[in-house]
Amino acid sequence: MSIAFDHSYARDLPGTYLRVAPDPAPAPRLLALNTPLAAELGLDITEAEATAWFSGAALPPGADPIAQAYAGHQFGGFSPQLGDGRAHLLGEVVTPRGRFDIQLKGSGRTPFSRGGDGKAAVGPMLREFLISEFMSAMGVPTTRALAVVATGEEIWRETKLPGAVLARVAASHLRVGTFQFFAARGETAKVRALADHAIARHYPDLAGAEPPYLALFDAVAARQARLIAEWMGLGFIHGVMNTDNMAISGETIDYGPCAFMEAYAPGAVFSSIDHQGRYAYANQPLILGWNLARLAETLLPLFDPVPDRAVEIANDRLAGIADRYRAEWIGVMRRKLGLVGEEPGDAALADDLLAAMEGADWTLTFRRLADEAALRPIVPDFSRMEAWLPRWRARAGDGAEGRIARANPAVIPRNHKVEEALSAATAGDLAPFHALLAAIRQPFVEAEPFILPAPTGFGPYVTFCGT
Repeated sequence: MSIAFDHSYARDLPGTYLRVAPDPAPAPRLLALNTPLAAELGLDITEAEATAWFSGAALPPGADPIAQAYAGHQFGGFSPQLGDGRAHLLGEVVTPRGRFDIQLKGSGRTPFSRGGDGKAAVGPMLREFLISEFMSAMGVPTTRALAVVATGEEIWRETKLPGAVLARVAASHLRVGTFQFFAARGETAKVRALADHAIARHYPDLAGAEPPYLALFDAVAARQARLIAEWMGLGFIHGVMNTDNMAISGETIDYGPCAFMEAYAPGAVFSSIDHQGRYAYANQPLILGWNLARLAETLLPLFDPVPDRAVEIANDRLAGIADRYRAEWIGVMRRKLGLVGEEPGDAALADDLLAAMEGADWTLTFRRLADEAALRPIVPDFSRMEAWLPRWRARAGDGAEGRIARANPAVIPRNHKVEEALSAATAGDLAPFHALLAAIRQPFVEAEPFILPAPTGFGPYVTFCGT
């Protein structure tokens, strides 16, 4: 078949990208095809087509590959030019659910590569497939993997690894860093064009809003606050919350050194490059506000032509981010605790649980709240939990056990299982990958052996960005 590509980004935003073709894969081999996602997009793709089109071996008819320009604050330091250094946007597909990018990742060098090889390895690409499918199953806004294709070439990281390309689907690849690229150059007209494109694509209800760009900022802030609250509820640590990894659409994007926390520790960090803990678990809500401040800076000329007034407007909006996030987080915690309705003491109940469960397995603690006998062995100091549980039972009332089971996953992509699957796949055995994928696509089903924490001796766990 062919894919009915459209190219609104390239058409509407000249000067924000470079045309460049992906590298042809010498010996492509399909590792994983996301047939449910393909069906959602209305794509009836054969395995042969997926192997050729999503490896760079051949371009699908109608594709017009581009590399998008963007900048970004990386661990707090500003890089004025980043861009797609190993990715090619093939085009967009329009479905009843909306417009979606199809992008190749790991598909070769572009003018934005900055000395990199433009390639990706099998392990990191399959990691993105696994984690994004779990997020999708949990209803968390996310980019998704359409396919992973081994290229038949070897790449060098710490050692020699088999190469692969990921075909990624996203509502768009507009990032905070996209706005920063042009704002840093004083190109206000392009910033305005990006904002208009974002409104038309992601927030069409704002088309008639006055002022539209302040409404856009508010809408992005609302989606991001909701997204980070969902991450926190799952114990998810993104690992690299740079501004170029914050999507204007409100989707989770770029699953590099990400991981799921097992033992609850607010300072948990897994990324090999996060030496200062900037993106630690408990810091993610703070970085939400920091990244949104960087977005607001790019939009200042659109908020008001008078700089002092624009700054005042932005600061007023930014002052409300923490409360917005806190409200979203409390909503997530009410759901996880099986609470019905809203009561003034709910926030304290959630906060006190976190104090009582430090060191306990995050996922199992919530899953077992209604079963004290099963809960006791996993909480290091049960005395505080023992005092907390009667408060929770009184607030949760009848039916809490069922509500908890429906809200809290039994299966998450536990780090030892992810590593087991990726190591096997790198060596040529995809069976553990597909077994884990099947389990995380049904996260509320207690599937052995995917529900228990890592065995003694696993760790300390360290993740890498894959470049």
